[in-house]
Amino acid sequence: MIAIDMDGTLIGAEGKVSARNVAAVQAAIAAGIEVVIATGRRHSYAMRVLRGLGLADECVLVSSNGTVTRTVGSRLIDRSYLPRATAMWLCHHLDEFRNAMVITFDMVQPDGEDARGALVVEELEDLHSSIGKWMEANAAYIARVVPIEKALQEGEVAPIQMMLCGNIERMRRAQARLAEHAKVFVVGVTAVEQMEGAEVTLSRTEYPERDLSLLDILPAGCSKGSALVRLAESIGIDVGDPIGGLMAIGDNWNDLSMLEIAGRPVVMENAPVDLKEIAVAKGWTIGGHHLRDGVAEAIEAVLSLQRTEDEYEAQVLSGSL
Repeated sequence: MIAIDMDGTLIGAEGKVSARNVAAVQAAIAAGIEVVIATGRRHSYAMRVLRGLGLADECVLVSSNGTVTRTVGSRLIDRSYLPRATAMWLCHHLDEFRNAMVITFDMVQPDGEDARGALVVEELEDLHSSIGKWMEANAAYIARVVPIEKALQEGEVAPIQMMLCGNIERMRRAQARLAEHAKVFVVGVTAVEQMEGAEVTLSRTEYPERDLSLLDILPAGCSKGSALVRLAESIGIDVGDPIGGLMAIGDNWNDLSMLEIAGRPVVMENAPVDLKEIAVAKGWTIGGHHLRDGVAEAIEAVLSLQRTEDEYEAQVLSGSL
């Protein structure tokens, strides 16, 4: 299995997937490898890019950082909800940051599109300042609710995640505020032993060149890694096997959970410096840059190794070795 992040990994210049990356993904599928897209994007937003790649309907898409797993054809495989009471507590506890808050609901239709209200915000100005292009691209799905707690009333569907967006310094303050509480498990920060009893998982993504950070607040235990483990178990793949298990390709902190479980972790050249330092210390592969077909390079290397192994096995069977 190969799990591939999207932004900063599969996606290159101008928000598009290069022809070489597309060809490498298709070659992997043709070779019998299970290719899974694992992204922080929600399903319908990811599909804006993926529809043109020629992926089969049954190809799997792990979205919202592991909260939802669907096929490209929109068949639901797995989904977790953030309890309304927990989301209400978060709104109160993060009152200082509510102008940077987005609440996400899973409203994917059979055609893969969302409905308005899939994204709920209370204030617009700060979000337009920090993630303006995203806000414009998702305008059709955003509902403004004041106060935002009204979207979490009894009888309403529970959210799948909450998100805070802003400059790196502000988001690190928000993370520190959340990390003070036993309810919150922070990926890459909190000790694994403290996961039990936590009500939410906090995952961050940073883009230093844009002074932008995203904090994804997920249901307890949710991550790209946990979603991939469940998926792999269902089809008999041992994710930790360095030969026949999982290769995970990612570029940011929200990819850490899948990189840690993979038998073949690949960190993109354009990853944050401190993440690459961890990768080097752990002996992980530092791959190519997302603007220079780094995903294709990683996949091509695996396919080349697979061909070598197949040729060796064929020679053994034929008695030529």
